[in-house]
Amino acid sequence: MIELADVSVRSGEYLLEGMSFQVQAGAYAVLMGRTGIGKTTLLEAICGLRRVLRGRVLLGGVNVTGWSPGDRRIGYMPQDLALFPTMTVRQHLEFAQRLQRASQSVMAARVGELAELLEIGHLLSRGVRGLSGGEAQRVALGRALAARPALLLLDEPISALDAETRSSARRMLKTLNRQTGVTVLHVTHDQEDAELLGDVCLRLERTGTGRVQVICAGAAT
Repeated sequence: MIELADVSVRSGEYLLEGMSFQVQAGAYAVLMGRTGIGKTTLLEAICGLRRVLRGRVLLGGVNVTGWSPGDRRIGYMPQDLALFPTMTVRQHLEFAQRLQRASQSVMAARVGELAELLEIGHLLSRGVRGLSGGEAQRVALGRALAARPALLLLDEPISALDAETRSSARRMLKTLNRQTGVTVLHVTHDQEDAELLGDVCLRLERTGTGRVQVICAGAAT
C-alpha cells in the first residue's frame, strides 16, 4: 500500500500542499490532472527524488519519507524513459540488480523472467538506439521492475505511442499488475487509459481558492 499523509513538496516556485491519499496493495491507480498541476512532482516526492517539506510518505505502513530512493523498493519509469544510450537491453535489466549487488546467477534468472514477461528476449543483446517506441517502453518497464519493487510509478508511459501500440501496451500493463501483484500509480491525461486500466482514479484539481487537492474518484470506471 502507498499512502501520502498531508504531504507538501516544492518544485521551483510551485508548491503542492496537503496531499493525502491511499492506494491499496496490488491495485492499479491512475493519477490525472491538467498539465503543470504537479503530477510528476508528486511521483518524484514518492520515490525520493524530491524532498518532502511536510507530511509523510508510507509504503506498506512504513514511513519512508527520509529514506534514500534506493531503499524504498520503488520502480520509477519517467515520461522520457531515460534509457542509457551506451547500454544494451540486457544491461538495462541488470542495472538495479547490480546496485543491489545481486549475484550473476540471480541477475541472469531475473533477466530471463523479465525478458519472457515483456517479450523482449530477442532484444537482449541490442543497444537501445533504434528500438521502436513500444520496444523502448518495454525495456524501461523491465528496468523499473528488475529489483522486484513493491510500488511501480509510471509517468505518462504510453502517451507517445501510436494507437495500435498503445492498445497493446495497455493490455501488457494490466497483465503485469495482475501477474506480479505490484501496486501501480500511473500518471495519464487520457480518460480511456484511466477507464481501461485503473482500479482507482485519483485526480489533482485546483479549488476556487487556488489550492490543489487530490480527489479520489474510486473505481476508474
